[in-house]
Parts: sequence; structure tokens; C-alpha cells
Amino acid sequence: MAKDPVCQMEVEEATARWTSTYQGRTFYFCAQGCKETFDAAPERYLNSKEEANQAVEEQEGGSGETPSAVEEAVLPISGMHCAGCATTVERKLGQVEGVKQARVNLATEKAFVQFDPNLVAPDVLAQAVRDAGYDVKEETQKTVLEVKGMHCTGCAQTVEKSLKKVPGVEDASVTFATEKAVVVHRPEVSAEQLAEAVRAAGYDVAEQVSEEKTSIVDEQMARVQRYRRLMTWGWAITAPIMIVMFGHMAFGWSLPHLELLFLLASIPVVFWVGADTHRSSWNVLRHGGTNMDVLITLGSLAAFATGVAALWLPVASYAAIAAMIICFHVTGRYLEFRAKGRTSQAIQKLLTLEAKTARILRDGEEEEVPVERLQPGDVMVVRPGDKIPTDGVVIKGESAVDESLATGESLPVEKKPGDEVIGATINKYGVLHVKATRVGKDTFLSQVVRLVEECQTTKVPIQEFADRVTAVFVPIIIVLALITFAAWMVFAGTFHELAVWASGFVPWVNPELGQISLAIFAAVAVLVIACPCALGLATPTVLMVASGMGAEHGILIRNGAAIQTMQEIDTVVFDKTGTVTKGQPEVTDVRPLNGVSAAELLTYAASAEKSSEHPLAQAIVKKAEEEGVRLLEAEQFEALPGRGVRCKIERHDVELGNVTFMSSNGYELDAAQSYVRDFEEAGKTVVLVGLDHKLAGLLAIADTVKPDSAEAIAQLKALGLKTVMLTGDNAVTARHIAQQVGIDEVVAEVLPQDKTEKLQELQRQGRKVLMVGDGINDAPALTQADVGMAIGTGTDIAIESSDITLVRGELSAVVQAFRLSRATFRKIKQNLFWAFFYNVIMIPIAMLGLLHPALAEAAMAASSVNVVSNSLRLRKVRL
Repeated sequence: MAKDPVCQMEVEEATARWTSTYQGRTFYFCAQGCKETFDAAPERYLNSKEEANQAVEEQEGGSGETPSAVEEAVLPISGMHCAGCATTVERKLGQVEGVKQARVNLATEKAFVQFDPNLVAPDVLAQAVRDAGYDVKEETQKTVLEVKGMHCTGCAQTVEKSLKKVPGVEDASVTFATEKAVVVHRPEVSAEQLAEAVRAAGYDVAEQVSEEKTSIVDEQMARVQRYRRLMTWGWAITAPIMIVMFGHMAFGWSLPHLELLFLLASIPVVFWVGADTHRSSWNVLRHGGTNMDVLITLGSLAAFATGVAALWLPVASYAAIAAMIICFHVTGRYLEFRAKGRTSQAIQKLLTLEAKTARILRDGEEEEVPVERLQPGDVMVVRPGDKIPTDGVVIKGESAVDESLATGESLPVEKKPGDEVIGATINKYGVLHVKATRVGKDTFLSQVVRLVEECQTTKVPIQEFADRVTAVFVPIIIVLALITFAAWMVFAGTFHELAVWASGFVPWVNPELGQISLAIFAAVAVLVIACPCALGLATPTVLMVASGMGAEHGILIRNGAAIQTMQEIDTVVFDKTGTVTKGQPEVTDVRPLNGVSAAELLTYAASAEKSSEHPLAQAIVKKAEEEGVRLLEAEQFEALPGRGVRCKIERHDVELGNVTFMSSNGYELDAAQSYVRDFEEAGKTVVLVGLDHKLAGLLAIADTVKPDSAEAIAQLKALGLKTVMLTGDNAVTARHIAQQVGIDEVVAEVLPQDKTEKLQELQRQGRKVLMVGDGINDAPALTQADVGMAIGTGTDIAIESSDITLVRGELSAVVQAFRLSRATFRKIKQNLFWAFFYNVIMIPIAMLGLLHPALAEAAMAASSVNVVSNSLRLRKVRL
């Protein structure tokens, strides 16, 4: 059951689930005919289950069968090293019956799969990944145990061995000095099982244990440290080889049995330092795939083989070059992994922001518990300087809260009872009692992480061509390497003349080598110069940085494709209420008459209205509170719906209402007519106040414009965009608001269900439209627009109908989103250009034998690092 956002009634899920035209969205309805707003169809609403079923029949060609459901799974994949790996996994998943769509992101090492749960189970998807030669990482947790009774390092080793014997434990480390055991294990292993293992070893465990999921930071750091070690050992062996080799080439240095020495020294580098690469190559080849590691393995082993052959045959030994290829490759991997870690800094930061413990009230006493044990309804005590453990509502106390992690706004936000607060934000001063409303995966922070990860698994349309290239890249390079070898053998005379010419200015070209040696030299260079990694990293690394930057500024990008679509946007359509305006009525003008002061007018008006829940009444009371007016007790209160109220305050007769109500009660309104006319022409609501049957004055109430709306509209127009207001409000009010903020066009008095049609009219005119709305009544319009941008409210960011969600309510965030989009797409185009340019230029040079294989591999590694580094430069853009 779900709450309908309009009428707040409990509603049942419709039997229909769309899987084609409407991308798997589910439709809801309620008994009152309210329109579901989060996943509404872009072309029409569903008001009943019967209509839902009828729509399904139409969509499925009148079959009357309910379409299958669609679920989504995100699989973390290990073993991918290049774009070819990602393409192989994507193709294998797409071949599974029941899979609707599969996207694999090399930078995040995740597969995003939409599938029919009635046809395929999640474990089948994992098996498909394994069948492609890769593996699916199992989620692990880290548990820290405080071990009692250890007296020496031998005790620590005994405990460590006992913990490692527990099924599901992947690693355990026990330190005698700190008396702590850190255990990495699968989720099904409980802390109690670990404690039992410690007790079985003859020791004890303190009651309190802490559990946390192994973070992506830990994984990346471990991988970076591993490749740093491999790189260090590789160069420790290879650097002396390089010095001797280049000394021999340049100065004629000579050592006895030099080629044998190079061969022996290269063995640990090629087969130990390069073991991961060869293992990856074997895994993917035996499953019928190819990847970048295949090229490195073929190139390095071919070069190493010449060293063996040179012991008996008259060919040049390239064993030293094989070692260099592996060292440059491992160095490139190290730099790439380190840079890729920086691209995901934002999401890593989000994952580490949440509080670890919470103080909750139980039976009037404070108790500190791990944040994982919080339940909705728990009352948390948050002291000054503390992080708020989870999303909730303030029930006691007042303070200011730093919400910059959620909104990007540096100024603290004042909080009082009834206000929502966001988990992981920081309480600045004053003690707050907060009732937990969302915990675990439902919290704001978890939703942000989910949206950012979802964006990072999407693909920008411009990447599609690069994907098609990378799908066939490695086989083509292998073929080109074979063609190169054959060409050097068949047209030996021509290529020998080329080598003689090039030797005059390229020091590593040696035309004195034999025909076979020169052919091998060129073929190996072709194998290791090609770089599909740069193509595969060009888009996802930029999206990782962009989505993280967006999250830091309160801009949550759900769909990466929206970034490219925003480049084509020429018209921005705004809803009025809650988007351009604050969405809350405020008293804008106080006009006392007949000798009554402004303070007196507010005193009687607010005192009469303080018990009313009407929005206009609350606006009057709020204005009085802001002015410091003391409210009085009202007696004999009488409300006349749609007209006004009357009561007695300190023996004075007080009446408030509209012109019709006050006129019918005999009030003389001549003195107020000009004010009434001016206010109504400005789109304001007028409330007249009578005191002892004489007109005391009038109040003008309006939904006021947000402070930054005019500036934001001006900046959008400076970017070359047309602006339109689409609202259900009356034309007079709409035009007045549009004039205030500088909006070009106004389409007023449009019912919510007709907004979609208005957007379609704009699109038929050839316009590319971005719609900005509050995500409630505007859901169908957000879906219809080329890009939908929803303004969230507080912790409500799960707005499925939008491509981009703005956590902050200010329109300046729309400008920032455009700037981020343009800067992101610019970086994507730069990356793709250099990735293609590099391969188009360097491969022919290698085929001509003008590139040293070691330098070719260094250039290949530099290409990938350059793409990632260029993506990181996006962070320097000012939004």
C-alpha cells in the first residue's frame, strides 16, 4: 500500500506494470479518482484498476495479459580492466532470457540490469557474469571485536586462526597491542558467531562490537597498494635492465651473456608482476571474449619468446622489452586506479558521513546505540556539535543545523519543533530531541548515494559509438598486428628502406636487425600501443565526477543521458507555485485606516485568526509573530467558510473577511477601494479588518517570489534560453509574477492534466523543453519534457518522474545544473576526441615500425591516465 500524495488516502498498486514504452513505471490510483503523481504515464492518467487493465491490453496488442514485472539489480563486478571487458559482460548479460537491459560501467565496475523476476533469478545474472570470465563481488562487512584475556602475540595469532576458520570469514587481523580483532566477512556471518570463535579459542569478547560495511574506499586503497608494490618490484628489476640496454645502444656497453641476463631478469617481471594481467587474459579468452589484457599478454609473451628463441636462432632478443611492457602496464594501472579513486571521492565522502552511534531516550534515560539499531519512532538526543544520526523531526529544542552536505548551502538552517532534519547533518548549538522517521536505506543520505550510483551506471548517448568500437577493438588490433607482421615479411625491401630512413632520427630503429626481428618488433608495438581503455573511461569517469559534484551542490542527476539532452535545450518551462514562488502565502502589505495603527491592526487580525488552520489565517499570524505583536484571547469565535470570521476581543467586535462579506455587513469601503483594486491587479488576496463595525484596515496576502528567482531567470536568459511559466493560477497573478522575475511567456489557468498537452505543443514547434516543477502535481509534465527537473522538499528526493532533482528550492540550482551539464559534456567530448585521436594516430605509426614497444606501452598507459585526469579537472569548474 502507498500514500497518494494528493489526497493522502491509502491506494493499491495497479495490476498494470509497463515494460516497454513507459520504461517499467508502475501506476497508482485511489478511490477518489486522484491522479498518482510519481510514476504517471506521459500520455494519460489511470483512474481505476479497470482502466489500468484496459491500458495494458492496448499496449500489448489487445492480448489482455498482464505484462511481466521489471526489477533492477546492481552487480559489483571484479576482474574488468578495459572497455572490452565491460562490453563482454554487457553482451553476456543481454543474452540471458528475461533481461530487458544491461549496462556495464567500467569506471564504477558495476552492472546495472533490468530483468523480469519471473523469468530470471539474480543468481543466474551472477552466473552469466562468471560465464563471461569475471566475477561478482559479494558484499562484505567489517566487524571490530574487543578481545579480552590476551597476554602476548601468540594469543593474538591463536584468536586470528580461530576466526579465519569461521565459514564466510574472508580475513581476520588481531592486534595484541590494541586488543582488537578486525574481521572482514560476508553478511550472513553474525557478530555472535565471531564472538563464539573467540571464546572457542579460550578468550572472551567485550559486549560492545561495531559493524560496518566494507567501504569502496577500502577496496580501492587495497588495490592501489597492491599495484604500488607490484610497480616497485617491477621497476627494481627492470630499471637496471633498461640502463644497461640503452647504454649498449647509445655507448656500446657490453656485458658477457647479455641476452641471457636480460632473459633471466625478465622472468619474475613477466610472470609474477604481470600475473594478474595474464590471469585476466586467460579467464576472458577461455570464455570466448577479449579485453585489453589480452593485447598486453600477447605482446609481452611474444617479446619474451624472442629471448628464448635467440638462444638457438638468429633473431633479436626482446626479453628486456617484455619486462618493460609489463612495468609500464602495471605503472599505468596504478596511476589509473589512483586517479579513478579520486573520481569517486564525492560518493566515498557521502558513504563515510553518517554517524556511527546515536543517543536515544529509553525510559527517560539516555542510551548510546549503534546507528544501525535505530528504529522509526526512537527519540534521539542530539547535542551541540553532534551529527544527527538519521532523518527525523524535531520534537523539542531549537538550534541551527549545518545542511551543506545535502544542499550545498553553507549557512546553517534554523530548526524548531515540527521541522524536518536530515541524517549526517551537524547540530551547531542547542540540544535537539529528534524523532527518527527514516532509517537505513530509506534515509536521505542513502537515497542520495543510490541516485548518484544510478547516474554513474547510465550511459550518455554519445558513448554509444565508442561502445560499438570497443566491442570489436581487441580482435581488430590482433588482426592488424598479424597484418603488420605479414607485411614486414612480404614487403621486406620496402620496409627495410623505411627503417634505414627512420634510423637517422629515431634511435631505437635498427635496420641491421633481421627481417623476422623487425617484423616482430613492429607487431608487438601494434599490440601494446592500442588503447580501448581510454575509450571506455572517457564517459563514465566524467559522470562519476559530475554526479559527485552535483550531489555536493544539491543537484541529484538520476539519468546521465539528461546531461547530453540538456545541451539541446532551448526552452525552460517553470511551474509557478513552489517553484518560482515560495508556495506559502505571506502578508505583503498592512494598510491601517481610520486612525488605527499597524500594530493594532495586526493584533486584532492575528488574535482572531490564531485558532484557524486556513493558509491565509496562518499567514496573518506569522506576520504578527515576525512583528513581535502580542496576541489576545478571542471569544465567541465564528467562522463563515469562504467569507470570513467574527469574534470578540477584549469587548471589541472584530470581523475579518473579503469585500463581499464586509460589504454585506454594512461596512463603508470607499476609503479602501483604491487599495483593493491595486492589490488585486497585483494578484494579491485582500482581507479587510473591521473593529467595532468600522473599517480598521486591510491586509494583502500573496505567494511571494523566491529571493533568487529573478537573478536565476536572468542568468538562464544569458545562457541563451527562453523561459515560460506554465501554471494553473489565474492569468493576472501569473503575468504579475512573470513580470517580477523576467519570464518571457506565460501560459496560465492550465489544469494539471493539461500541462502535458501544453508541453507537447511546444515540442511540436521544434523546441527542446526542460520542465522545472515541484515533483507533485507536475509529474506528468516532468515526464513529458525532454528533461524533467524536480525541486525536492527537505528529505523528499525520491521523485521518480524527474531526470534531475534539486534538493534546494532556489532556482539558482537550475542555473548550476545547466553549468554543470555543459562543463560535463565538454569534458566527455574532449575525452572521446583524444581517445580516438590517440588510436588513429599511434596505431599506423606502430605498424610502420617507428615505435619502440616499451614506449608504446608507456604511451598507452598515459592515454588512460590522461582521460581520467582530464575528468578530474571538471572539479575546478565553478558552478
